[in-house]
Amino acid sequence: MKELVWDDVLSVENEEIDNDHRILINLFNLLGRSVLSGASRAYVELVLEELIRCTAWHFSHEERLMMLSGYDGLEEHRQEHLDLMDSVCDLQREILKTGKLEEQEFEFLEQWLTGHILAADMKFGEFLAAGT
Repeated sequence: MKELVWDDVLSVENEEIDNDHRILINLFNLLGRSVLSGASRAYVELVLEELIRCTAWHFSHEERLMMLSGYDGLEEHRQEHLDLMDSVCDLQREILKTGKLEEQEFEFLEQWLTGHILAADMKFGEFLAAGT
């Protein structure tokens, strides 16, 4: 399981959003380190729960900023957030049932996090940078 490294590629050029993303990346990395180090199942489940809760908070924060700025893509972005949360909650249920976080599931979480930042969040960052 590889660690994610924050760099300018992941920046949406908005400090509030970038700070949220740094926290999510740190939690993602903590989850990976916890699994690799053989941390207890209960601990891994708590880290995963924290990642999911922080992600839900971040999505709400992002949507508030979209509403405040008059972002036209709010509803589409909100739907993507809902779809992502559904997927990760399904994954969480599977992990709770099996007690394992497999490599493919970890890769899913990585793609879930970075993919959303690099696609949908970048569009919003560009909108904010343009000042429209």
